Amino acid sequence: MAIPALKNERIDLRINDEEKKLLERAAELKHLSLSSYIITTSLKQAKIDLDEEEVLLLADQDRNRILAALENPPEPNEALKRLFR
Repeated sequence: MAIPALKNERIDLRINDEEKKLLERAAELKHLSLSSYIITTSLKQAKIDLDEEEVLLLADQDRNRILAALENPPEPNEALKRLFR
């Protein structure tokens, strides 16, 4: 069984009353504390945002072109040869 990491970091947020009430209602629907709800939903969205930025989705044709270029790279041109001198 994994040992949970200690929670010793803190984030302070300032929001208006309307925003807090909205978050509290949503947390209540999920049967979570406000803190747990904010952490859970923020982490979920952070993973989505990172995936969008870090994962490159290609059409099959584009993927095949990249793989072919990696397997059979073209000969270096003169500009590339000069760069490595």
